[in-house]
Amino acid sequence: MTLNAIRPSHFPWFRYDGYSFSLGLTHGEGAWLSGHSASEYDPESGRIVVRGGMTEQARTAYAKIGAILDAAGLSFADVTRVTENVTVAGLDAYEEAAAVRAEIFGEHNPAVTTVIVERLLRPAAFIEVEVHASRGGPAALPGGVAEAPDGAVFLPTVLPVDERGDVVHEGDFVGQYAYCLDKADRLLRGAGLSLDAAVTTYDYSTPATRDVYRRTHSVRKERLGGAGVFPGAGGILMSRLHRPGVLVALDVTASRHPLEAVNPGWARYDTLTYTPGVKAGDMLWMSGFASLDMETQQVLHPGDVVAQAEVTYDAILQVLDAAGTGPEHLLSTIEFVCPEGLADYRGVADVRKQRLRDPWPASTGAICAGLLRPEFLIEVFPAAVLP
Repeated sequence: MTLNAIRPSHFPWFRYDGYSFSLGLTHGEGAWLSGHSASEYDPESGRIVVRGGMTEQARTAYAKIGAILDAAGLSFADVTRVTENVTVAGLDAYEEAAAVRAEIFGEHNPAVTTVIVERLLRPAAFIEVEVHASRGGPAALPGGVAEAPDGAVFLPTVLPVDERGDVVHEGDFVGQYAYCLDKADRLLRGAGLSLDAAVTTYDYSTPATRDVYRRTHSVRKERLGGAGVFPGAGGILMSRLHRPGVLVALDVTASRHPLEAVNPGWARYDTLTYTPGVKAGDMLWMSGFASLDMETQQVLHPGDVVAQAEVTYDAILQVLDAAGTGPEHLLSTIEFVCPEGLADYRGVADVRKQRLRDPWPASTGAICAGLLRPEFLIEVFPAAVLP
């Protein structure tokens, strides 16, 4: 299916041509938008600036989203999922952004995922918003779950918090991880599905629990892959999560379509609880990728974020090829970069221009505290459509 870049006739915040990403892409009756913060061009200084506190920034970000949706013939009533990337510095004011969102959406309730990030690429930015929309909007499901017309099912961010609002399994990372998976399963069963339908599980934890992260393998093996296909997965580290005592947060996407695993032939995945790519309907959902030698499992190019991005995007292209598609069908990329790689991160744009194609995918970039392998400087979460 053809992807088309969304090009508003009037977009006063900045000139959007010339980047290696699009403001958003349409895919049939749906649209995937890049992450948008409150950044805008200031003619007096000749620079891109970010103004205001959380409320003003959220209003500007959502104004951009509204303009892009309008250019695609859509509106906020068509939005199925909202992802709000909130910085550690802005977290205490996040209720202000939630109030702006409630004002904009009214009685319409898309699934809301909240990713806590160290900071955004614009240092003064507190929030960056990305959305998925489908004409007609989502089906109403319990628990904040939203189903798009194409069968994709989006869960709100799953936290280890019970119905009373209390954090469970305090101090127990593995216990909290298991609780989040079980909670996601309950939410999916409310939609007539289960964790067997999961196509991606992206988790967010902290550097303090990096050493015990491997213990989640048995938890995932017990609960995932029941239909014969493990979901794509990714893991990102942040210095702080949604509230005190929370050691992990989980974002889960599922599908009503039958699942098919996609693997270019990498034997390392034979014993893992995640899959390089998962076909579901006309979508290809993928794991997060970093600069890893798939044979030796050694990190390549430590200290060089541009070289790591080359390896990362080459791996993504291999998965696309194994699925029978190519870079022109890449729908979305989310790039997490570590602080150590930030100085040279601009060079990643050239990597994208060399390896990807027009129309450029929707894209979001954020800074994390670290990745599961300390030598990694960048990890990319991609998604694509099938021709």
